[in-house]
Amino acid sequence: MNILRRDFLKYCVGSAAALGLDLSPLGTMKKVLAAGGSPPAPTYPISGTILTTLEQTVSPYVPPSPYPGTILLPYQVSEYAANNYGEWNRDGEGYLFVRPPMVIGGLNGPPVPDLSVNDPSNCATLLTFFTMSDIHICDKEGPAQCIYFGYKYPTITTGSTGSPANAPLGNSSAYSAIMLYTTHVLDAAVQTINALHKLAPFDFGIGLGDAANNTQYNELRWYIDVLDGKMIHPSSGAVPGAGAPDYQKPYQAAGLDKSIAWYQAIGNHDQFWMGSAPVHTASYDLRPIYIGSNVLNFGPATTIPPNFIQLLSNQGSGDYMGVVDGTTEYGDIIDAGLTANPIVADPNRRSLTINQWMGEFFTTTSQPAGHGFTQQMISEGFACYHFYPRSNIPIKVIVLDDTDKVNGGAAGALDQQRYNWLVAELDAGQAAGELMVICAHIPLRPYVAPIIPAPATPPASNPAYPLYPLWAPTSYISDTNLLAKLHTYSNLILWIAGHIHRNAITPQPSPNGNPEYGFWEVETPSLRDFPQQFRNFQIVRNSDNTISIFVLSVDPADNPALLGDGSPSPAWTSRSYAIATQQIFQNQVEQGPNVDPVSGVYNAELVKQLSPQMQAKIAQISPAVSYFTINGGATSTVSHVVTLNNTVVGTTPTYYMASESSSFAGAAWLPYSNAPSFTLSGSGGKIVYFKVKDGSGRQSAVIRHGIRAL
Repeated sequence: MNILRRDFLKYCVGSAAALGLDLSPLGTMKKVLAAGGSPPAPTYPISGTILTTLEQTVSPYVPPSPYPGTILLPYQVSEYAANNYGEWNRDGEGYLFVRPPMVIGGLNGPPVPDLSVNDPSNCATLLTFFTMSDIHICDKEGPAQCIYFGYKYPTITTGSTGSPANAPLGNSSAYSAIMLYTTHVLDAAVQTINALHKLAPFDFGIGLGDAANNTQYNELRWYIDVLDGKMIHPSSGAVPGAGAPDYQKPYQAAGLDKSIAWYQAIGNHDQFWMGSAPVHTASYDLRPIYIGSNVLNFGPATTIPPNFIQLLSNQGSGDYMGVVDGTTEYGDIIDAGLTANPIVADPNRRSLTINQWMGEFFTTTSQPAGHGFTQQMISEGFACYHFYPRSNIPIKVIVLDDTDKVNGGAAGALDQQRYNWLVAELDAGQAAGELMVICAHIPLRPYVAPIIPAPATPPASNPAYPLYPLWAPTSYISDTNLLAKLHTYSNLILWIAGHIHRNAITPQPSPNGNPEYGFWEVETPSLRDFPQQFRNFQIVRNSDNTISIFVLSVDPADNPALLGDGSPSPAWTSRSYAIATQQIFQNQVEQGPNVDPVSGVYNAELVKQLSPQMQAKIAQISPAVSYFTINGGATSTVSHVVTLNNTVVGTTPTYYMASESSSFAGAAWLPYSNAPSFTLSGSGGKIVYFKVKDGSGRQSAVIRHGIRAL
């Protein structure tokens, strides 16, 4: 298929030059500033050049010998740089789009049907969107976190019954130095999204869950407020003084471009204690700990939550979970282990119920109101909905809450109500002739980490990359039975999830061999943990009426020497801490075929075969002008020669027509450009009408914009 890698934007969106790209698609680009009416400038602006992983990847350095024989402990943050931990560069080559086969079991498999002949005039961009997941906005000073179970890894051990003697206790989810900068990384990601949007507009974006780390009100507010472009005060409890470390200082967030609609799914960390246990049950209640002055205590090290939760007073003995000392440069850990002192209480740390969590999305300045949730959903505690990103494109997005409401833990699950709702949504979309995308937090039987060493030719019964059971036995329907049900819908194209913090992509082929009933499962990595990326999706109609789903990993842009003393931006520092965390905990980034083992990147073109009915339907899609301004949105102009900035989705435009007359009297079709010149007829208020047509003669609707000629 020729519409691959460097060619896909050229043929399906216009041309790389038309989008203002200097090199490969979505590769290097100059940062574009919004014209007129700009919001307050962000405190930590991203650097002027944005690199996506198509052009360069982040390459972590491996610390020199004796690593990994002798390693630092996670809390020894001040020693990272001196020991070459967290160092990285962008010398890695770009990871171009890989087209995997729709087959489980490794890199090799039967090829997709021959798609080598493509007529560019019949290509169509159906949808462009971004996904973010597992941001884990963290109140590092909150007394209800579980820092103790990670900050001295691997020296804190269990040796308890049923566990290997001296087995390392905890992981990087419990503690890593990245906790200091979670809001800053989100702010950098938002600015990167805005820059991409100026060049190739997004139809929408969606957060895939775990926006908050520990169900807290202040964590969720920081998340929403960063997206809204508010002043962020990233500390709790004691108010930091003028000499506070950079991670504590208030700052102005950039805010997501107000023209981008963004939606939200719920994750396990958004509603359960550390994503692993209910906040309160008949036998215990963690809510007073959240807002109080006593640091959480779990008793002896053998009583690991959620199985043996014990809450002891500060006069007791046991394992206090610890907090970050926000007055120290590297976020030193205090009040962890056998003793702890009272801390400053804060009611803004309160734990939110699922109803309260959804309700916060109505306190926002961005669109849409509620970000997918409704007042009825809030009253019912039911976090499932659907939406249509574009009225002229038959694609339905189904947002599913697949978290385990019975155990309140990290596993996936559906009760009967959510399963019945999902089936009804799928039935309705199939009957209406709509392509369907499911967005959820937890994947459905994705790839597990590869077997080491992998067999040269893995048998079908034991592939090198087996599937990963992530669902709880309490689910109304098992993951295998749900997968079988999904294979009865030929219009399902994607299951998009987060949760595992990686870039894996798992094909879910139809068990009967009919390619129409296969779909793709795509995971979005965490903005907290390495590789700290979000995903850019573009769904494209090919000339043979198959579709290609281009999935691109994007690093949030950073700034290596932003601050007055030449020190880097907080997002830059966070990346070094994320890489150091990966080195210390030895977290594996290659969890599935085609994932780069160093950078964790996986960019893919995913081909989906369609039913004859859907082929016929999407063949009728016409071009549509999704963006049109004069001189970049200026309100007035001195020169009467202006630029008509435009973006076209749907089929590829070949001609445009512009006129000051709504009837286009005297105007002619001209070769298409996304920024053609136009001469205004004179001074005063002027309205320019604009339309395009593709190579098949199908025309867009007319769009208009005004400007005052001086």
